[in-house]
Amino acid sequence: MLPEEFLKRISGQSYLDAHALAEALGRPAEVSVRVNPHKWPHPVTGYEKVGWEPHGWYLPGKTLFTPDPLFHAGVYYPQESSGMFTGEFFRQVTAGMSDLRVLDLCGAPGGKATHLSALLTADNLLVANEVIRPRASVLAENITKWGMGNTIVTQNDPSRFASLPGFFDVIVADAPCSGEGMFRSAAAVQEWSVHNARLCSERQRRIVMEVWPALKPGGILIYSTCTFNPAENEENLSWIRETTDAEPLTADLSGTEGITVVTHNGIEGYGFYPGRVRGEGFFIAALRKPAGTGSGSTVRDGRRGAIRQSALAIKRAEPLADFDHRRLIMTGNRIIALAAEPHVLSYLSEILTVIKSGTMIGELKNDDLVPAHDLAMSVRQKRGAWPEYALSYDEAVSFLRLEPLPAALMPPGRVLVSYRGVPLGFVNNLGKRVNNGYPQSWRIRMEKQEGYREIF
Repeated sequence: MLPEEFLKRISGQSYLDAHALAEALGRPAEVSVRVNPHKWPHPVTGYEKVGWEPHGWYLPGKTLFTPDPLFHAGVYYPQESSGMFTGEFFRQVTAGMSDLRVLDLCGAPGGKATHLSALLTADNLLVANEVIRPRASVLAENITKWGMGNTIVTQNDPSRFASLPGFFDVIVADAPCSGEGMFRSAAAVQEWSVHNARLCSERQRRIVMEVWPALKPGGILIYSTCTFNPAENEENLSWIRETTDAEPLTADLSGTEGITVVTHNGIEGYGFYPGRVRGEGFFIAALRKPAGTGSGSTVRDGRRGAIRQSALAIKRAEPLADFDHRRLIMTGNRIIALAAEPHVLSYLSEILTVIKSGTMIGELKNDDLVPAHDLAMSVRQKRGAWPEYALSYDEAVSFLRLEPLPAALMPPGRVLVSYRGVPLGFVNNLGKRVNNGYPQSWRIRMEKQEGYREIF
């Protein structure tokens, strides 16, 4: 049952059809995924396409992802379809811009972060942040699987970013909200209250203003929520605009259907309402920071000295992956391909808590390079650098469950194992046994599903 206060309020929102919305919230949610084109360049057939995302697809119903090796290989990400519009809006408002530094302020679990990382080039930088440590670890895992290598994962309160004046060209703030767009979930309904919605609105304003100094003059804020509440959406955007004198930006909705334009005091936002779109509730808008306000970014070396590239790292990494030599460093015995220039990471590390700084290539042990799982997931690894063994479906699931693999069937030594042509990880075939390089903490515990039908 939907809260009476909620039903009363949406009945007064002229741009909504309150009856159709309430009825739609009583039906099952759509299931959708976004494909990683860098890992799965094959045509997708048999599914309906998400209208505003070229790599988004609707699945026919509730689906198990855990038993699918391609999910763990970073071939696709299960993402709610309405939220995929963030990618299209980002494409539009950044058209013609280069050398981008982007902050995904509330990045976990990774839907928008993986999306943004795929839209950015290797020379761009994404900082994906999450304030809660366990959620930051999940974010880092999903960024690793996606494999782009252009992302730094951090775990910081939004207020910390004020110490990076003018650093970011774009800040994406998918703000914590009252969750009305998720009212198909009984838990979301139970957690909702008028009081909580008001607190969310106040917190959203505080979060945006705390991070605002980190946006460079002329930079862009993309603000979104998963609620229908005007106080958390258009009214907040209007308040931010009046407070900062920011310029509202608009989106081209050509070729899309069902998206509702929401206008308020010169602000134009975009609402996604169940019953009109095949997705959950979502709101998004964008503002441009005035060009003459604040200061631009001045990146200095960290006080502990700049992180520097390593000739040894370049020598050992070059045959294995295609990374910018300037970003290859040694830290202890580990070789890492940074997501940014060394002096940029040094600067950020002095201010932020960095969870993941790029792609770990491997660790040197007695001059033997032990490849990292990061490298197996990277879209920049050089295929052919390692012997490769194609896993069957049952073998792939056994690999993900850290179960024994058939040593006699695969090449000796370190081997890249793949599934349907996509790398899944590394093993070391010692002859009598196979040591599994899949991260212990990522091990899947679900029992094998007899007759499981894969998505692709």
